[in-house]
Amino acid sequence: MRTGIATVCLSGTLKEKMQACAIAGFDGIEIFEQDLVTSPLTPEDVRKMAADLGLTLDLYQPFRDFDSVSEDLLAANLRRAEAKFKLMARLGMDTVLVCSNVATASIDSDDLRVEQLGQLAALAGDHGVKVAYEALAWGKYVNDYEHAHKLVEAVDHPNLGTCLDSFHILSRNWDTAPIEAFNPEKIFFVQVADAPKLSMDVLSWSRHYRVFPGEGQFELAKFMGHVVRAGYSGPVSLEIFNDVFRQSDVERTAVDAMRSLIWLEEQSAKWLDAASDRGTGTGAGGTQAPGRRRYPMELATLPQVAEPAGYNFAEVRAADTKGLETVLGRLGFEFTGRHRTKDVQLWSLGHARVIINEAAPAYGDDSTGDTSAGDASPAIAALGFDVASPVIAAARAQQLKAPAVPRKSQANEEVFQGFAAPDSTEIFLCQGTSDGTAAWTSEFGEGLEKPAAGPSAVIDHVNLAQPWQHFDEAVLFYTSALALEPQPFAEVPSPTGLVRSQVMATGDRAVRLVLNLAPLNQQRRTYQEHIAFAVDDLVATARDCKARGLEFLQVPANYYEDLDARFGLEPGFLDTLQELNLLYDRDADGEFLHFYTATVGSVFFEMVERRGAYDGYGAPNAPVRHAVQYDHLQHR
Repeated sequence: MRTGIATVCLSGTLKEKMQACAIAGFDGIEIFEQDLVTSPLTPEDVRKMAADLGLTLDLYQPFRDFDSVSEDLLAANLRRAEAKFKLMARLGMDTVLVCSNVATASIDSDDLRVEQLGQLAALAGDHGVKVAYEALAWGKYVNDYEHAHKLVEAVDHPNLGTCLDSFHILSRNWDTAPIEAFNPEKIFFVQVADAPKLSMDVLSWSRHYRVFPGEGQFELAKFMGHVVRAGYSGPVSLEIFNDVFRQSDVERTAVDAMRSLIWLEEQSAKWLDAASDRGTGTGAGGTQAPGRRRYPMELATLPQVAEPAGYNFAEVRAADTKGLETVLGRLGFEFTGRHRTKDVQLWSLGHARVIINEAAPAYGDDSTGDTSAGDASPAIAALGFDVASPVIAAARAQQLKAPAVPRKSQANEEVFQGFAAPDSTEIFLCQGTSDGTAAWTSEFGEGLEKPAAGPSAVIDHVNLAQPWQHFDEAVLFYTSALALEPQPFAEVPSPTGLVRSQVMATGDRAVRLVLNLAPLNQQRRTYQEHIAFAVDDLVATARDCKARGLEFLQVPANYYEDLDARFGLEPGFLDTLQELNLLYDRDADGEFLHFYTATVGSVFFEMVERRGAYDGYGAPNAPVRHAVQYDHLQHR
């Protein structure tokens, strides 16, 4: 699949955008007119630079409000078009995007549109230019891609075809199956964009909320499957408008964009395989028979991996570890030992393992806009996941543009496959075992010779804060690289505003990763994150923790009055909850008990007990936690 991206997707100058696209590995680019108009580069400079970078110049865009106009406007439009065709010759470009008219003064006549588009196509033919006609979702009279295609067919000129844009099609809920019946020679260009499903006018939706494939809710694999089965073999190019990407680092955004197309290519191949197995769909050759077949556009796939089997460990990095050691000890964790060659400690409770890394933070600039050099307060630094094949899973992540973060290992030490997540958290892939043990723990010594028998525990979930400009990137990253599935997101109130919370999870919920969008007024490294541990009996665990002197997050008495009003709990049970600062939630599937520790640096811990089939995280209690933590932060 030939990959492309419109320069409008990225921040910076045209030169910076082109360089970033080349570094990210794109085959070609669309040049947005404004980017060229505002650039000091001449068209000849742009053409040479693209050739030097190995980029093709695939589309010049957009040309607006051409069709459905009066005679005097048509003459002016043709003059403007000829000037652009001459400019494109200097750029070495041969395809221009022409959008359907959105002006209120346009004339509703398909006959007139056919006549005027025919004149444009004839002029384009004289200059060796192809015109890709696109139905804008908010077009005055042409807003349906099938309508646009019928106009193209009626003109019947070799220099006029159509541009299929997934946003304009899927935002209007148009059926994409008819694409398969299109003559592939008349599909001049394909643009893709994802988006969350919102209830708002389509123009505002398009201008502010488009995202890269895999970061929204559109059925893009299905859309692409129909495009492929039609016989299209040209570029698949991203055209994204939103309020984040144009403010973000250009190289990082380009990599995120390329990752989204790699993911989309794989998902489209899977959709085609599944559709072929069902024997559904028709293409240029007629009815699609069961079984695989080849198409002009070949879709690559990635190394296939199963979803993680569980958490192997969580790592917290801090120069001063005393506070962490105290909290973990009072939670019931045992000091298992210090690594024989590294400045790290291992603390264990059942199968829940926490590594304390005593090294100063290795990230000076974590590429999130937060400069953390010199900030050695405790922070979550790494997560380990049990996977069936760490090498294959790491290879997949690297093909998805995840930067590798290998760790030095001595002889007879476990070699972890690792890569960096968008928020700079290091992700390590560990060989899973059937009994939940980890071979690398033998590298730690000098701890307790016989750890005390404690409660059974596992890491239930980890909550990571995400910088606002890369939240969607993180969702795609964990979906594509770790095979986690995004769950419906939630928004909870806090004293600093609404906090958006996106759960990423495996099907069996052995791994639950919660991504929180950090408020704009808080940097990622100072926003509180946490690790949650699941135990079988939270009340008994809390009593033991209290006896060891654990500092619990103090829950207001008003919360328990409200709890009683909502659930009508047995008075003795309610008293126990209040005595131990436990929080409670219940739904049709079960119950959820949990408590939080005080915060150390930017990290706190949570203990949870899931009763029945409760699958949530105590979302109604989140505002209480946020408020108490905020008050503590303000008055410490």
